Formats: sequence, structure tokens, C-alpha cells
Amino acid sequence: MALAAGSALVIDLDSGGPRYPGERSLADIVADGLRRPDLTPRPGVAVLRNGGVTPAAAAAVIDALVAAHPRVVLRLPPRPRPVADGAAVVPVRLLLPGSLYPWGDRPAVFQATPTLASLPGQGVRLPVPRPITIESLLRGRRPPGKDRWIAAWAPVWRFPWGR
Repeated sequence: MALAAGSALVIDLDSGGPRYPGERSLADIVADGLRRPDLTPRPGVAVLRNGGVTPAAAAAVIDALVAAHPRVVLRLPPRPRPVADGAAVVPVRLLLPGSLYPWGDRPAVFQATPTLASLPGQGVRLPVPRPITIESLLRGRRPPGKDRWIAAWAPVWRFPWGR
């Protein structure tokens, strides 16, 4: 989603989330305070790892970062679903046959699979990603060329998510 925006800040709100690379974490910024570079958008995608802080403890820092950056993606913990004032929550659902994972009636981003590609409800459909796309993203790199899976995220930024 962030790659499709061209330039965005990704903030990990999951205190048990991955240790993304980078000098400082959200926890570091909460402890040490914001610096001018933290509030200056730069081209490309920046990822701010969590570092073990709760969204509530980081609320003031998150508000300042969201106000300073034109495009922000908040990576949420799996449960419970946090509520962010004024922020749209974009659910991402895997398209699997059957009712193992109910889709509900809210719009969502639907990830197609080789067995199911039709859109079951309102939202955005992502194509099945190429193996090189998955490999690149897992290694923290941009997929080569004009990747159709990355490009398919672009409409997510324009979709009315019920803000």
C-alpha cells in the first residue's frame, strides 16, 4: 500500500511486530522526543518499527507524525482492532473458498488467490502476486520493474473507506 503511494510513512503500532531495520523506533521517539527529521517527509517509503510501545502511549507522537506526512500507513496489531480518530481502517482479506474467514459487509482490500479471484463485496481486488514480488517484499526491497501487484494498491488511496 505504501509503495503504491510513491512516498509514505509506515508506522508499526504492533508492539509485538517485526524488527524492521532503521535507526530509531516509535518507542525511541516516544522516549527521546520528536526531532525535525522525524517530521520531514522524504521521497520513497519509510518504515518506523514499533520497539515495544503501545498505541496509547505513543498517541501524541503518532498524531504529530500523521499531521506532518501526507501519506501514512498504520500497521495495526491483529487483535483487538484499534480505533483511530479520523483514520480509515482498511481491512485486508484473503480470498479463500468457503466460510473459514467470513468477509463481513464492510468494504475491504481482497487478495486474490489462484483458487478464487472474484470480488465477493465492495472494495479493491489485488491480483495474485508474482513469486519475485513476494521474495522482494520479504527481503525489504521494492519488486523489480512496474509490478502489477504494487500498482493494484493505488486505488486503495482513493477508495471511500468510511472516514
